[in-house]
Amino acid sequence: MIGEVPCTVERTPLLAPDPERVLARLFVPGQSGFVAEESRSSAVLRRIAALSDDEVDRSLADVFERTGARHRDLRGTFLDHFGEVADRVAAGTVSSDARQLLVGAAFTCEYALEGAALCNPSIVAHPEQDGADGLKFVMSVRAIGEGHISSIGFRTGVVDATGAVALDEPPHFASCGVEEPALLDLTVFRRELDRVGASSESAEFVLDPLGQWFTGGQLEVQLARLERHRTTRSGARETITLLRAIAERSYGVRFSEAIPLGERVLWPVIDAERNGMEDARFVRFEDDGAPATYFATYTAYDGATISQQLLATTDFTSFTSSPLVGPAAANKGLALFPRRIGGRYAALSRADRETNAIAFSDNPRAWGTATPIQLPTRPWELLQLGNCGSPIETPAGWLVLTHGVGPMRTYSIGAILLDLDDPTRVIGHLREPLLAPAADERDGYVPNVVYSCGALVHGGVLVVPFGICDGAIGVATVPLDEMLATMGA
Repeated sequence: MIGEVPCTVERTPLLAPDPERVLARLFVPGQSGFVAEESRSSAVLRRIAALSDDEVDRSLADVFERTGARHRDLRGTFLDHFGEVADRVAAGTVSSDARQLLVGAAFTCEYALEGAALCNPSIVAHPEQDGADGLKFVMSVRAIGEGHISSIGFRTGVVDATGAVALDEPPHFASCGVEEPALLDLTVFRRELDRVGASSESAEFVLDPLGQWFTGGQLEVQLARLERHRTTRSGARETITLLRAIAERSYGVRFSEAIPLGERVLWPVIDAERNGMEDARFVRFEDDGAPATYFATYTAYDGATISQQLLATTDFTSFTSSPLVGPAAANKGLALFPRRIGGRYAALSRADRETNAIAFSDNPRAWGTATPIQLPTRPWELLQLGNCGSPIETPAGWLVLTHGVGPMRTYSIGAILLDLDDPTRVIGHLREPLLAPAADERDGYVPNVVYSCGALVHGGVLVVPFGICDGAIGVATVPLDEMLATMGA
């Protein structure tokens, strides 16, 4: 049996998945599901064109009666989806507003974001504090639906002086933002080319004229230039394909300020994340008095391979996502420190899949090698170690929540303490897990798992939201001083 931690840990259920939270997504018959086939759109459009006006009106009324109250602007969504297939519509066959709306409805499906599970939260101070009692927070959650597709959602609430967590009213709707272009980082391109062994004269021909930051349009100008000179540049076409693939992993998402934060959903945009955006680790990053930036590292999954991306936002309204590259960013679970150390960015890494390590960089998107700081040695961490979110700065040192995997693939949460000036030095640790699956926390979507992606301290209390068997979310609170006192060297 895992021993008891000699400090007071209070745990409370917090959040369960809500199958009524649905997105209205584009649905293309024949191109959705496990086997992609030729689109059957044209046949569907012919059937709609053959319906009588009365059948159209009755069918459309039924759709709005059943689902209209579940979405913020279902009519607008139907018109957008009609636009996606309008090029297939034969002239004069779908001319009325009602028939166009029915076409849009036929090419729309509801996706239950949390239909399978809700888990792996991280929590940060809200960017807007109103001076009221308690600390307003933003909590990110991993929502899992049909096909095991993960998206990133948000909840808001308040932590009071005792560490008790109160959530705001749950969001009624779920809304995605509008995709927009993002600036591209030259360092990311050079590091990724080095990683895949594709640095070449052709690549430099494209990249040399560009600045540190450039747009997708500026990149395309240089790619067209390489295309014109392809006969004298070895591997030109392969280089063009690779550079476009790197560029595709940077994008922006913007939400209307009229959409409440708890309603906003970050849904997969790029091919690298088409099967999910997993386990976002948010941190409030402060840098030399500049306005705080909220960074989040997350795992992008395309159904076969994983990679890591970095979200950045100042207001949770406008986000950018860009690739994380370099040896320390391999695998999963990079977590940024909340400030620079010695003038450099620092991050926890688990690039080797089983040990906790520290990496430093001059660029938060490009990471070199990492220095191991903790090896799996105890029974509850024999299979692997990792972090449970970004380090928390305390007067005693950097508090790092860890996860360990033991027999029966049981996930537990531990903790280590790192030196403030040299975080490669471990100066304290818990000998037993802070949290292990309790008797009523062993069953769910993934059994025997407690897991967090980030905690915070308020009023001297450590507040740890955690996923329970990938099926629900709880919160644990621990007096910080009491916990630090138990962390022996």
